[in-house]
Amino acid sequence: MKRFLAATLLLPIALIGAHAAEGGATEADATAMVKKGLAFIKANGKDKGYAEITSKTGQFRHQDLYLVVYGMDGMVHAHGANEKMVGKNLIDLKDVDGKAFVRERVELAKAKPSFWQDYKFTNPETKKIEPKAMYCERLDETIVCGGIYK
Repeated sequence: MKRFLAATLLLPIALIGAHAAEGGATEADATAMVKKGLAFIKANGKDKGYAEITSKTGQFRHQDLYLVVYGMDGMVHAHGANEKMVGKNLIDLKDVDGKAFVRERVELAKAKPSFWQDYKFTNPETKKIEPKAMYCERLDETIVCGGIYK
C-alpha cells in the first residue's frame, strides 16, 4: 500500500518533469521570465529592454517561452518570437476561435496589474496552433507578457 501511495503521489511530479524535458515551459517559468523582463526594462530603459526581448539570442527566450511587450493601444513594442511584429498594432488580432485576445489583454491590463489569459496561438517550436496561457504584468503604459503552451 505504501508503494502504491508513493507512486500515486510521485506520478504528477514525473509528468511535470517530462513536459519540461519535451521543451515546454511551465507557469512558474513564465511568471519568472516576465518578472525578469520587467526588472531588465526598469534597470536598462525601454530601448535596451525591448531590443533584448526581441533579440533571438537574448536572455528572454527559454524553450517555447518568450516575452512580448504591448502598449495599452495594442501596439507591439517587443516580440521575442517574431521581430516583424514590432511596430504593428494588433488590437484587432483574433485567434482561430475568433477571440480578440490582444484587445482582451489590454482590457485586462487596464483592470488588473497582473493576470493570466487563455487563447490559442501558433507554437514556434511545433508550428501548430495550440492552447496557450499568457501571464502578463502592467508596466506604466505597457503590458509585459510571457506564455506557455498547454
